[in-house]
Amino acid sequence: MLTKEESKFTLTIPSSTDLRNLQGVNNQNIKIIKDLLNVNFTIRNGELIFNGSKNNFDKVKIIINEIIELLNSDYKPKKSDVRYIIQMVNHGEKPHLHKLLNKKVVITAKKKVITPKTLHQKEYVDAIDKFDITFGIGPAGTGKTYLAVAKAVNYLRDNIIKKLVLVRPAVEAGEKIGFLPGDIKEKVNPYLRPLYDALYEMLTPSKVENLISKNVIEIIPLAFMRGRSLNDSFIIMDEAQNSTPDQMKMLLTRMGFGSKIIVTGDITQVDLPDKQESGLVNAEKKLSHIDDIAFIFFSRIDVVRHSLVQKIIKAYKN
Repeated sequence: MLTKEESKFTLTIPSSTDLRNLQGVNNQNIKIIKDLLNVNFTIRNGELIFNGSKNNFDKVKIIINEIIELLNSDYKPKKSDVRYIIQMVNHGEKPHLHKLLNKKVVITAKKKVITPKTLHQKEYVDAIDKFDITFGIGPAGTGKTYLAVAKAVNYLRDNIIKKLVLVRPAVEAGEKIGFLPGDIKEKVNPYLRPLYDALYEMLTPSKVENLISKNVIEIIPLAFMRGRSLNDSFIIMDEAQNSTPDQMKMLLTRMGFGSKIIVTGDITQVDLPDKQESGLVNAEKKLSHIDDIAFIFFSRIDVVRHSLVQKIIKAYKN
């Protein structure tokens, strides 16, 4: 029996909608909505029948309509997509996930189309096009580095830039780097591995190695950037929270004509020695007032890895 606060509501599903795709494999879409919103409803004979509060019904209606929009775009939403739509609705925001599908960033070597998966990701890739310096700040798994590399590869393919430079502070190595085997390249490569992984997916390993041999792509530690000036280049600094303010200033002033700099990092994951200010935190303080520099902030809602990653980030934040 319904309580005073509860009522029965119905939503007519368009006849053109494939109910199997709407409900998902083994009804997974419906199960996720019911579990995350703690609501009760059924879909039969082309109607959604809902028992509960008007507020929750309105949320379900927005979510179902967004899934229908995705299906109308010939896209079958995954579990992560449905979770993201629910999170956006719970935060009082309109998901509009279907509008992201037309924002193609790059096609990988295996013909996979990379597009923004969240609204903040779209804001980020739009900022990269619009601004010469863009900061992407937020937790792991939000696509900061991955999307920046994708944009860089796209610029390289379209001959908008002549050179791609990927930079990372090798803070973890510190003075222990001398104890690692091999020459200097072999010593720092473990800290640059995530950048190689992203490039290999976009271009294939053989293509990447060919471009590296031609000096079109450089993957180097931050310290090696000192004294350089780069024109017509796409420069990405990853793990920027582990740079010092002086290193950040040095990196940003390497930019020559026709170049872009993308700085990514997570200010909750600083590995610098105690009391050493992060260059990323310092840059936000000093540069956020400059109109020609973009700062895009991601949250755990933007995490596009396994759903547990969001829960882990939330747990460590509390």
